[in-house]
Amino acid sequence: MQKRAVVSVLGKDQVGIISKVTTVLANNHMNILDISQTILQDFFTMIMLIDIKDTADLDHLMKDFKVIEEELDLTISIQLEDVFKSMHRV
Repeated sequence: MQKRAVVSVLGKDQVGIISKVTTVLANNHMNILDISQTILQDFFTMIMLIDIKDTADLDHLMKDFKVIEEELDLTISIQLEDVFKSMHRV
């Protein structure tokens, strides 16, 4: 069953963030459905909506993202779309 997840990336702006994050997604055969990124002064922020085939894939994806988090001093989080929506409901 196709599901979607929200990936958020936060950290100090630097060369290669988008490239490294999207490479991890491509290597895990995950499609980006929507993407928004901006620079707020020196801070990089990006939110992506991605297609995932199996929720078990999220564990492997997070392990791959941990490497980038440490290398670039970023915070990367992933939440299933359903969980994200219910947490941000007013």
